[in-house]
Amino acid sequence: MWGYTPCYGTVEVQMRGAVTPSSMFAFWMSGIEDRPERSGEICVAEVFGSSVRRRSADVGIGLHAFRDPALREEFATEPLQIDVAEDHRYGVDWRPGTLAFTVDGVVVRRIDQAPDYPMQLMIGVFDFPARAGDAAAPEPIPELVVSHVRGRPLA
Repeated sequence: MWGYTPCYGTVEVQMRGAVTPSSMFAFWMSGIEDRPERSGEICVAEVFGSSVRRRSADVGIGLHAFRDPALREEFATEPLQIDVAEDHRYGVDWRPGTLAFTVDGVVVRRIDQAPDYPMQLMIGVFDFPARAGDAAAPEPIPELVVSHVRGRPLA
């Protein structure tokens, strides 16, 4: 089963996360890999707890080529003045040859390349207990709350 696998359009997730230095949350779309080269990844938002500061965070945004020879790696963290513990809309406008990434409706990054095959949407929160500090003072469990997921195909 492929689930929700768009090919072009606008995809947006409204979410908030409570993460620790040893956890992270993310929203990404990954190639369906029905052929090995259809493996690119559009990373719309990736937030590691270690990059979160008071009212700001470094948000990973971009494109991972993996085994797709038509794509080149183009991924970076963007310092954003947002509190990731509050609701924000993370989105991508995905068109042939271009990606425009948005946070709360504002474009924060553009890339002049894009996968040209269906992608599966994924949202997740991850905990890396081995990265935790003092075992005597356990960290809180990370949390991700998703308010909505919205997808619109190209008109």
